Amino acid sequence: MNNKKIPLSVLDLVPIGEGFTISESIKNSTKLAKAVEEFGFERYWVAEHHNFSSIASAATSVILSYIGSKTDKIRLGSGGIMLPNHSPLVIAEQFGTLESLFPNRIDLGLGRAPGTDRQTAMALRRDINNDGSDFPMMLKDLQYYFSDQADEKRIKAVPGYDLDIPLWLLGSSTFSAKLAAQEGLPFAFASHFAPDAMEDAIKIYRANFKASKQLKEPYLMICINAVCAKTKEEAEFLATTELQKFLYLYRGEDKLVPKPTENMSSLWEDWEERSIRHKTRESIWGTPETVKKSLENLIKRTDANEIMINSWIHNPEKRIKSYELISEVWF
Repeated sequence: MNNKKIPLSVLDLVPIGEGFTISESIKNSTKLAKAVEEFGFERYWVAEHHNFSSIASAATSVILSYIGSKTDKIRLGSGGIMLPNHSPLVIAEQFGTLESLFPNRIDLGLGRAPGTDRQTAMALRRDINNDGSDFPMMLKDLQYYFSDQADEKRIKAVPGYDLDIPLWLLGSSTFSAKLAAQEGLPFAFASHFAPDAMEDAIKIYRANFKASKQLKEPYLMICINAVCAKTKEEAEFLATTELQKFLYLYRGEDKLVPKPTENMSSLWEDWEERSIRHKTRESIWGTPETVKKSLENLIKRTDANEIMINSWIHNPEKRIKSYELISEVWF
């Protein structure tokens, strides 16, 4: 296998860890973006989430604008913008502005989930009936605002119209896989938190793909969590932050990204552990060679064109080191 043909990219939720302020967390993510650019990663995407004490990426386009000003070449994008939270015109304007600031570096990944709880989603959307079912129509509107046809109409996105900004669909189920196939768009699957539907989503995407102006053949990106360290023991210790994060989400507890622990067994019940282990079964933790082999296995199983890596490592320097170690055995 020629790894150079398979790009690696980075997903970041701008995590707010225990002991860090929001300002420090944004600076930590900016340092990460600058580092992974030098390491050779293809993209740096930021995810839209709301009302989480542990995530500072709610104003996704603002974060991307700041990070874009501190980097030079890595592609920047959303992983993703939750389109039903917004007017398609506003998103076209925001990402048209980003593309104008950082030409040929911007991706627009789109999701239909709210990226938050139902009560917060209602506060965002101001519409109790907006459940994301109109996502396909909103996608059509967004595509129109980016097209050259928009220049001929009274309402257009400025900046935005007639800009070649790649659109991606993101999904954790088969819905977006089918829509991405119908629209001829690249598809990114969220195996980092929803591995159960991965195989079905991939089959549906590939089987139903129709070529488009943007994309002639299917392009699949798989997102996973990964922790890499020089020893297996250190990687598994650092990964307890991820396990705690999933545990607290499972319980509905809103906490900062926790420090790693030496004793997970004291924190969860047996039935909770079984559920969390199942949920994180695609996560990759280990030494550089272990991570490399696991990534190769994932690519073999999914025939992915690209892998995107998220990391819940609490210590920002160890998070950067994890990506560095992966890059050294991959690129």
